[in-house]
Amino acid sequence: MATRILTLIAFLIAVALAPLPVLAQATSAPGDFAAQINALGPGSFADRTKAMDALVATGDERVPPVLQALSDGNLYIRESDGKVVIATKAGSDLALIDPVDGADLGTLPSADLEKIKTNNGLRGKIRTAIGKMTLLSPDQPTRLSAAQSVLKNADPEMLELLDQAIAAETDAGIKSTMQMARAVIVLKTDGSLEDKRAAVELVVAQNNRAAQTVLVNTLASAPAELQPTIQAGIDSIGNTLAVWDVGQNLLYGISLSSVLLLAAIGLAITFGVMGVINMAHGEMVMLGAYTTYVTQLVIQSVAPGLMEYSLAFAVPAAFLITALIGIGIERGIIRWLYGRPLETLLATWGLSLVLQQLVRTIFGPTNKLVQPPQWMSGTFELWNLSFTWNRLWIIVFAIAVFIALQIILNRTPLGLQMRAVTQNRRMASAMGIRTPFVDAMTFGLGSGIAGMAGVALSQIDNVSPNLGQGYIIDSFMVVVFGGVGNLWGTLIGAVSLGVANKFIEPYAGAVLAKIAILILIILFIQRRPRGLFALKGRAVES
Repeated sequence: MATRILTLIAFLIAVALAPLPVLAQATSAPGDFAAQINALGPGSFADRTKAMDALVATGDERVPPVLQALSDGNLYIRESDGKVVIATKAGSDLALIDPVDGADLGTLPSADLEKIKTNNGLRGKIRTAIGKMTLLSPDQPTRLSAAQSVLKNADPEMLELLDQAIAAETDAGIKSTMQMARAVIVLKTDGSLEDKRAAVELVVAQNNRAAQTVLVNTLASAPAELQPTIQAGIDSIGNTLAVWDVGQNLLYGISLSSVLLLAAIGLAITFGVMGVINMAHGEMVMLGAYTTYVTQLVIQSVAPGLMEYSLAFAVPAAFLITALIGIGIERGIIRWLYGRPLETLLATWGLSLVLQQLVRTIFGPTNKLVQPPQWMSGTFELWNLSFTWNRLWIIVFAIAVFIALQIILNRTPLGLQMRAVTQNRRMASAMGIRTPFVDAMTFGLGSGIAGMAGVALSQIDNVSPNLGQGYIIDSFMVVVFGGVGNLWGTLIGAVSLGVANKFIEPYAGAVLAKIAILILIILFIQRRPRGLFALKGRAVES
């Protein structure tokens, strides 16, 4: 009896101590995790796949970044000890990071490292593995990224995990992406006709370009009974997208119009008041863009924390610098050539070449990088419309400049004098207005506005010595079409030409669109030589 009792006690002790090896294994996880990561390096692609599967089975949150580094080609073997590390470019060397704890391991020449190779098949498995590990993450952006990855790859093996994620998901946007991914997977698999029909209805309900692409790719391989439903969905989405494309072109046209307005509005003032064909107007735009570049260099060296507000310093600086240069041009060159338009055109054209070469000499011929602030970066989407933030802010800026200029012309003494000189120069001079002063201030104001246009253009175009040349012809077309010296005409002319150009481009191309616009303007000027809104006044009318 005592022997049986002792045997029973020994058995219970053995059962109680059985979990200890497992516990010991869990506590030794850091070493095991490092070994599993190091196993990604040697061997064939099949060995690498097995090592990756073992890592995924751990469920460790450190695995997705490692797999992403492998997919991106940033995972290396340190030849000195065989350790697998994450490496990124650091000058001529590579900066190393420990994938286990994220510690900085210093830098090494690329010759001391061996890149861990991948192929397309392994990359696809990596994307699937990352999706498995991140669909149920508590982090919302991680789940969204995982759902988008699953939607892109549409791996049938993800279907069961996707159903779990959809059932647990609380965010409507992420859930919609997951449901879309599920529908795409169902259409790829050998499911029942009812399931496929429900998937088609869900895809059609998305009513966007991505949904149309999914249906087009599915149509050929779909069952014959389902093909009419898929084709009807493609046609329905196509009709909807055609309407949205009109809105998208209108949005792009308004964006181009704002750029044309900024470039042309200063030219409209100088051309209207002084009758000067200023071929150097584009160079004022270019100087404004380079002022933005120099302003950012100064801020970066003096107060890097203010880089987000660099445009707040660049706009007034560009206005003052280009306005002073404009006044100098008027006092030094233009005032000797009044009444001789051909000589004025040639003189300002020669001046534009001088300014371009001067900028090349100082800054070099290559493009300069102007860093946009964070609040002007990225894209936002509204239904099926997409638009960049920098374009939106340029539209707002153009409207603000137009309103400010209207206030100057209609609510200030200088504006009153400018309008008087525009309508009848001789009578204004007889009434005591100093027309030379008005001319200088007008040319300075027009040049300053062109400089501010350069600040805006530096956010969407290359800053180079030739920047202004791309806008000078369009600016003249806007001014002539809208009516010389009329700001409202310039606004309507810019909007008309910008929108028309963007609606013609999809059918004729960018070059033919500009040619078509030029022909239309020529035909229009034949009927209305003074443009849409002709200035009134005895001197003007004569």
